[in-house]
Amino acid sequence: MSDETLMTVDTVSKWFPAGPGFRRRRRLTAVDRVSLRVRRGETLGIVGESGCGKSTLARCLTRLVEPSSGRIEFDGQDITSAGHRRLVPVRRDLQLVFQDPYASLNPRRRIGATLAEPLRVHREKPTKDGIAELLRTVGLDAAYAERFPHELSGGQRQRVGIARALALRPRLVVADEPVSALDVSIQAQILNLLDDLKERFGLTYVFIAHDLGVVRHTSDRVAVMYLGRVVETAPAGRIFQAPAHPYTKALLSAVPVPDPTAHRTERTALTGEVPSPIDPPAGCRFHPRCPLATGRCRTEEPLLTPLASDHEVACHYPLIVTA
Repeated sequence: MSDETLMTVDTVSKWFPAGPGFRRRRRLTAVDRVSLRVRRGETLGIVGESGCGKSTLARCLTRLVEPSSGRIEFDGQDITSAGHRRLVPVRRDLQLVFQDPYASLNPRRRIGATLAEPLRVHREKPTKDGIAELLRTVGLDAAYAERFPHELSGGQRQRVGIARALALRPRLVVADEPVSALDVSIQAQILNLLDDLKERFGLTYVFIAHDLGVVRHTSDRVAVMYLGRVVETAPAGRIFQAPAHPYTKALLSAVPVPDPTAHRTERTALTGEVPSPIDPPAGCRFHPRCPLATGRCRTEEPLLTPLASDHEVACHYPLIVTA
């Protein structure tokens, strides 16, 4: 993994109108001033509960939706508001693997035609041998090119989705919860495949998940999101060994431990529901569910503050304090 930056996300926000008529003045803020740095050759895991804005952020990073504010740079190039013509060459290097492997495939097209499509869009001529090699790269036989999506299992369809993302040999792949719709045994196979492909092709990943257990052995660094904001970022080992934000600790305590004799830290239960992004709480957005909240948390918004090298947390009372 290099320390060279491949993508920079600077205070990116994305909001949507909420309600018809005059109520359209209200808005749902799905992503709120998120700043991240993706280093070349690393896997950056983005974790949080459902509805925290992870998938919206993924679509902003790949410019499937346009950010409402902020700035996104890819390999030194500002792509925040780039038009179609400027985005065409960027699309080759920046691909997305979708969460639902069935919904992301055209049910009326054979797998071979699906894999050939990105090549044709970028004015490359797909070949039968090239499609067969692409399928073999993700662990599928060349004969799958003649099948339709409904003839494949969920894991096989996700392999096709990964193959489609690799067709143009990208440098950065954004994987939006690529294993959440799969059985546990299949999840492990897909995660191992992604790791192998990363080493083989020198890929960089942004890996999105709602389960910290999924990214434990996959990510080099982890960013934890809550209600549209990043509340903690750190190397993966540090996140799992010494979480600084109460929300991160709660997510970790919910990860199942396969060994019943193994010691685990005290479980931190989250109470209440995730607040509405249309009307988020004042101050710290986590304070209605936080066991450590004080009056300061209810009125003053915490900012991401460095705790140690490459470790930041947005909390007035972090669980660990280092110089």
